[in-house]
Amino acid sequence: MVLEKTSSNRIIIIDALRGFALAGVALVHMTEQYIASAPTDNLMEITNNTIDEILSGVIGFLIIGKFFALFSILFGLSFFIQMDAAAKRGQNFTGRFLWRVFLLFVIGYTHHLFYKGDILTIYALLAPFLIPFYKMNNKWILLVAGVFLLSIPRFISYALLETESAFGFPSFMDFNNEVNTSYIQTLKEGSITEVFTKNASQGMLQKMDFQIGFFGRFYLTFGYFLIGLWLGKIGLFQNIKERIPIVKKWLKRAVIFFLIALLITAGLFGLSPQPVDFKNWLHVLGINAYDWSNIALTAIILCGFVLIYIKNRGQKILSFFAPYGRMALTNYVLQSIIGTFILFGWGLGYLGEIRTLYLFVIAIILIALQSFLSKIWLTYFKYGPLEWLWRSATLGKIQAFKK
Repeated sequence: MVLEKTSSNRIIIIDALRGFALAGVALVHMTEQYIASAPTDNLMEITNNTIDEILSGVIGFLIIGKFFALFSILFGLSFFIQMDAAAKRGQNFTGRFLWRVFLLFVIGYTHHLFYKGDILTIYALLAPFLIPFYKMNNKWILLVAGVFLLSIPRFISYALLETESAFGFPSFMDFNNEVNTSYIQTLKEGSITEVFTKNASQGMLQKMDFQIGFFGRFYLTFGYFLIGLWLGKIGLFQNIKERIPIVKKWLKRAVIFFLIALLITAGLFGLSPQPVDFKNWLHVLGINAYDWSNIALTAIILCGFVLIYIKNRGQKILSFFAPYGRMALTNYVLQSIIGTFILFGWGLGYLGEIRTLYLFVIAIILIALQSFLSKIWLTYFKYGPLEWLWRSATLGKIQAFKK
């Protein structure tokens, strides 16, 4: 089979994988009700039942932490593609790339005001550190990625701080603390100005706490960036037919590592004091082992996607996500605005009043609708609205929009 490319020489499997990753992100955010925080005990007690709890468990096991990882890997891959394309033209893209990520931070911060779980600001803060790795030997890239993905920085920060929070917030496991209940109350009943104010201050600090504190998402994200960069450097998607044997080997190893990580996780949490409060080193090791299982499952999903896509029927099915992925920035921001409008007090105000099952269905409908509209849009326009704005601002001149 021949892997399709667009007229602009885009590799469709990358767009399809990005769209697939974004779909998983959308499912997580909607079923978590866009609070990006621990839910209070009484938030869903009226609406959720056993089916909803099972569904939440399945989403937590299969999707949370995995599709975000895929999305991050593809960001690192995109960095390589941009730098490599410029190098082949005899240009140095470094300065332009730094300006590009500054613009991404502006877009992300605007998005963050609606939804404090925004990842674009984090991507923008981390992206400049990718630049030294572009010309680095692949072995060193993988070594540094391993340091971050094994969460070694978490051990260091926990040893220094001896607490979950870098900014003095209550324990993440204390769902009903005053800071958390006040924040959720603002989301449920506050005006859009009050939500923006809360997210601009407390929300940003809480997000950074999650990123650089005990949960260490900052370190993991950069590790995923490096994996994406490495995949670009080895030309995985450019020469995918030749890489199928190694993809199958990666898949087998990932399955073995996943099972081992799950056993270690279960053993560590089984031995550690209960309830879990992350004040014990066994809890720290346990959350690390759980992260390793997420990394392995992410690899399984990535390899599985590639192996399905190389089949003619698989390509036809999974290419459905390609337009959605080509407009990932626009769709990511738009789905957050739609989701927060449905749930938050400044909109329809259904926070805590819709079952997880129904939120899941709403997310599926939103993904399908955005995918369909993206396909129609891209028949008339070269880029999504935010993609066009970002590209024009990056290059310093208005880009052609209509086809």
